Amino acid sequence: MITLLLVGGAVVALFGFVVAFGAPYVPSLRNEVRRAFNELYALNSGDVVVDLGSGDGTVLLEASQKGASGFGIELNPLLVFVSRLRLHGRAKITLGNMWLVRLPANVSLVYVFAVSRDTKRLERYMQKEANRLGKEVWLMTFGATLPTIKPVRVRKAHSLYTFKPLQAD
Repeated sequence: MITLLLVGGAVVALFGFVVAFGAPYVPSLRNEVRRAFNELYALNSGDVVVDLGSGDGTVLLEASQKGASGFGIELNPLLVFVSRLRLHGRAKITLGNMWLVRLPANVSLVYVFAVSRDTKRLERYMQKEANRLGKEVWLMTFGATLPTIKPVRVRKAHSLYTFKPLQAD
């Protein structure tokens, strides 16, 4: 009984720690992700999807079924373990902080569960990465919308944005 309480307490503490540094874990609804990929950004085998805060791997699982390659960043080690089990090597999942990751050169779409407290930071991050890569990068958010950029398309709680590299002065 004590072991069960300790394990339960450790899991609660781990999820609490993650919320302090990122978004809370909210499981993605696979049907909604599928519809967003169908209606907002049609994935194909040439796409590389980066899921920032990849949780249990649902988004990357759906992307892989559309033929896209996937890369997930997750702060919670328990969710990294779960998503690696679910994906069986169909996507790479890395334990880490999404704000410290440099997007791979071949990224085409970034997916993120957005919370309003982080939207300005997310805009800056995406623009910085588009500038660094020197190419257009698409962003699909679930949840909060970006404060200063108008989405290209919207479907319920999903919004699609594009970030183009800015010319340096």
